[in-house]
Amino acid sequence: MFYYFAYGSCMCPVDLKRSLGESTYRYVVGAGMLKGYRLGFYLYSATRQSGVLDVVKDPNTSVKGVLYQLPWRLSHYLDKREGIFQSVYKHELVDINCQNQIYKNVRTYVVVNKLAEEAAPNDWYFNIVLRGAITCGLPEEYCWNLFNHMYRLQQHHKEQQIIRSA
Repeated sequence: MFYYFAYGSCMCPVDLKRSLGESTYRYVVGAGMLKGYRLGFYLYSATRQSGVLDVVKDPNTSVKGVLYQLPWRLSHYLDKREGIFQSVYKHELVDINCQNQIYKNVRTYVVVNKLAEEAAPNDWYFNIVLRGAITCGLPEEYCWNLFNHMYRLQQHHKEQQIIRSA
């Protein structure tokens, strides 16, 4: 078994099942917090045609997400989903606070080649991230902040499209 911290679409056990080939809800440990990082959409996924989430070191903030304890047999499938073999994301070992406990050397994924500015998520990605956050019990305030961040990025993207077409 290994611990895995999800902060994007993998927070949703239904979406994670799509890649790993089995139900992952039973592997959820709980809502977790990664201190010293912030969320950002610093990768554009051509496959999803969407900006997708990343974590960036920032000593003044933290990221909420879902802590899983997954069987080793799923490690390769998770790496494949995250583009490890194409150097899209890389492993980062982090400490996660979950249920009044600190889990050390937890695997998470960070973008290798970050965009200079954030790319807006599409509606599908927006919804899957929110569904995962709510399903796995992230705090309501955090879910609202996540919603607002994604919504603002989408609005900014629409404004830029209007400006370019004028």
